[in-house]
Amino acid sequence: MSSPKDASKASVVAYKAALRRATRRNAHEPEVNFLNITAMLDIMTIILVFLLKSLGESSASVPQSDDMQLPTSVLRTEPSQNGVIVTVSKTQILVGDSKVLDLPSRDSMAQTGVGAFNKRNGPNDTYIVPLGNVLQSARQTDKMIRAKRGLDPAGSEAVIIADKTTPFRLLIEVLFTLGQTEFTKYHLMVIQAKEGS
Repeated sequence: MSSPKDASKASVVAYKAALRRATRRNAHEPEVNFLNITAMLDIMTIILVFLLKSLGESSASVPQSDDMQLPTSVLRTEPSQNGVIVTVSKTQILVGDSKVLDLPSRDSMAQTGVGAFNKRNGPNDTYIVPLGNVLQSARQTDKMIRAKRGLDPAGSEAVIIADKTTPFRLLIEVLFTLGQTEFTKYHLMVIQAKEGS
């Protein structure tokens, strides 16, 4: 027969064991008590970087101004996203975002292009020296990028964004200079117009 002292000891031990079981059963994992948003922030950061990169590289968004009005075309192809961007506005020529040279008046450009002082061999030459120098540097960079991507580095592409009133002579000089600096494929940026207008 057990004594009352042993019975009270057994009841305390049973009580403590039951209390430990209940505590373990009702215990929560620490991950459940708070929201871990680190992984979600990582995903949002990666998405943001890709969106900004694609927005920055998009050549399809050309701001229209008094200095730059694109010509219209009924052509239905997507604009090229590859290549060096050459912008010919009413007042200047840019490669990427860097200004290469200021242009003379429209009347003189129709006859001599950018002017004799920017040419190799006088007013009748079609090679623009300041543009050629910048394009040679851009070509070297593009050649390395094309080699890394596994593309043929033999020739580079250029996207030409020209004002709709650009004299034909100036456009020919820009194209000739691109050709002389090993740019073999050209894309002319235009605004898509409705057919028949």
